[in-house]
Formats: sequence, C-alpha cells, structure tokens
Amino acid sequence: WLVDFYAPWCGYCKKLEPVWYDVGAELKSSGSPVRVGKMDATAYSGMASEFGVRGYPTIKLLKGDLAYSYKGPRTKDDIVEFANRVAGPAVRALPSKQMFEHMLKRHDVLFVYVGAESPLKEKYNDAASELVVYTYFFSASEEAVPESMSLPELPAVVVFKDGSHFTYDEYEDGSLSSWVNKERFQGYLHIDGFTLYELGETGKTGDRVHFTLSYFSCISRDFQFGHMDGNDYINGLIMGEVTVPSVIILNTSNEQYFMPSELIESMDQLVQFISSVLNGSAQAYGGDGFIQRFKRVAYDARSTIMSVFRSSPLLGCFLFGLPLGVISLMCYGICTAESDDGLDEKREGLTDEEEEEDDEEEEQQRQAAELEGPGEEEDVGEKDPEEKKTD
Repeated sequence: WLVDFYAPWCGYCKKLEPVWYDVGAELKSSGSPVRVGKMDATAYSGMASEFGVRGYPTIKLLKGDLAYSYKGPRTKDDIVEFANRVAGPAVRALPSKQMFEHMLKRHDVLFVYVGAESPLKEKYNDAASELVVYTYFFSASEEAVPESMSLPELPAVVVFKDGSHFTYDEYEDGSLSSWVNKERFQGYLHIDGFTLYELGETGKTGDRVHFTLSYFSCISRDFQFGHMDGNDYINGLIMGEVTVPSVIILNTSNEQYFMPSELIESMDQLVQFISSVLNGSAQAYGGDGFIQRFKRVAYDARSTIMSVFRSSPLLGCFLFGLPLGVISLMCYGICTAESDDGLDEKREGLTDEEEEEDDEEEEQQRQAAELEGPGEEEDVGEKDPEEKKTD
C-alpha cells in the first residue's frame, strides 16, 4: 500500500491531492501490485502515530511489516518511481552482460554486488533493505560483468557513476550503509531543497561550483559539488543576501557556511578557497549555536510576516492587528485597575475620623467650586449699555 497521511486543513496536502490521483491512475494502468490510498491523520491519530507520522503530508509505502517513508519531490513521476522501486525486491539480479550494460545506460548511479555468497553479500542485502528508498541495488555474477571492466578482487561492491566505477573498501570506508549513502549521488548535481536535505544525511559538505577539479578524486569523499538556480533558497538558509553568481560551501552537519573573500574567477582561486576550508583557515559563518538559533527564529518570523503582508495585506492586518489591539486593551485595563486599587487602598488605610474629615474637605471643595462657577461666567464678558440701563 502507498498511503498519503494528510490533514484536511493542510495547504500542502490540498496541493498534493490532484497529483495523488494521477499516481493512483498511473500505478493501476501499469499493472503495479501497489495499491494507493490516503488517510486523514487527524481523524485516525492513533494509527498515524503508530506509523510515525509527524507532519503533513507524509507518504509511506507499507510492505509487509515495514513502512518506507518517501522524502523526495511531490511529483507524479518521482512518487511512481519510488513505489515501483520499493515494492520490488531490495536487490535485483543482472543475469547477463546485455542486461548489465542496459542498466548502466539507464541509471546515473548503479550499485552492484559482484560475486558468490559471502558475509559481504549479507551486509549488502541489509544496506539495500534500508536504502532502497533512495536508489536501486543489483547483484551479478563474475560472468555477467562486461569485459571492459576489471575488478581487483571478488566478491566486491561497486558503484558505477560519472563515467567510472569505485569499489567499496571496508577498512577505508567503514560501514557499507554509510558508504552507499554517500556515494548514491553523482559527482555534480542540480541542487534544490530536497537534494540539500538528503545531502545533510550523508555527512558530506555541499559546494556550489561550476568547475571540474583535477584533484576531484581526493576530495569527493568530503565534498558534494553542484549548482543551484537563483539565490532565494540559499538566502533563507544563510539569512542574508548572496550575489549571483557566487561560490559558497555549506557544512550540512552543523549549518556552517564559508564564503570566499573575493570573487572566484579562476581554477587556482577555487582550489585555494577549498583548501582553506579543509585546513580550517577559512572564516566560518552561521552554525547551530543558541544565538544562531535565536536569529533563525527571528528571521523566520519576520519572513513569515512579510510574506503574509505581500500576498494579502488585509489578512495581515487582521492576523497581526487584532492580537495587538486585544493586548493593548488588556494592558490599559490592568493599568487602570491598578490605579483604582491604589485609591481604594489609600482610603482603606484611613480611620473613621480621618475619613469623615476627608469627606468634609471634599464637600467644602465642591461647594467652593459651585460658588466660584457663576462668578467666572459673569466676568467672561461685560454687559452692553442697554442691559446696564435696564438693570
């Protein structure tokens, strides 16, 4: 089952709805065994909690006792490809050289286990079951490997990408799952929000560049190269303004970023900049400290308010003006109440005789004011001669 956990009030869920119907129609027409459904996670909160739903919409493929979460772009083609990949076997066999070469042309990144049964194959199967949500996994015998490719020893786990292939080394690369998670990207990518999020899970540093490095193989394990269209997303990420074009290095593990002190226009300048990041001499900005988090909250709040006022000024005035008005009235009420309470407390502190004297004094002041009132009115204007004569 491919299930969309949604909330009726969620705008992203409403945007996904027509795409979701297209996904169901596509899988049904292609004869896929995957059935498509959706569940109101607010009405069935217990079931949603059981599947670990924390936000909306959440897409999961339920296969046996396992639930695979989808984290890619919410487009029909991407979701259908995810469903077909995860619904099938975690590791697919390549029985012939022709099939091997066909898959090399079809996939930009291809993981293949080559060899017979071994402990390495068991680890490979475990990694495939965990990471099949991201990429395909294949296995082949030594006879199915094209003659143009030579492997130093078997069994081996090999990744084919960027016109070359790289072999997993347990002593140098550590965990097989971590190695696969790092190598599942091409050497140079078009980066968007989804890709950058996935890069953050690999532990690689993201570098937005447009050069091919001669020493790429030396730093490819630490850096992911790519480009991003425009600067809107990156401006929000660093909470500043980035000129276009520019080069910026992001450390997705701690949200730090590095920017060159001058415009990079040559290969030597780029190499020097990357080297300064590697040796720690480059100035680091951002981070995930307390002050930076506070700035992030303030920046996000400001951005949200500005976006609301840009899209709908009247709605913005209502959303933010009404609470401010209510708060102002509450403050006024509290201040006036304190003033009245102060007068009452002052009177409560007096004795009976002092209260009588205070009342008599107030009465005398009131009578004096009444007597002075008419005199002041008579002095305001002088009577004309005719009125004086009449008097």
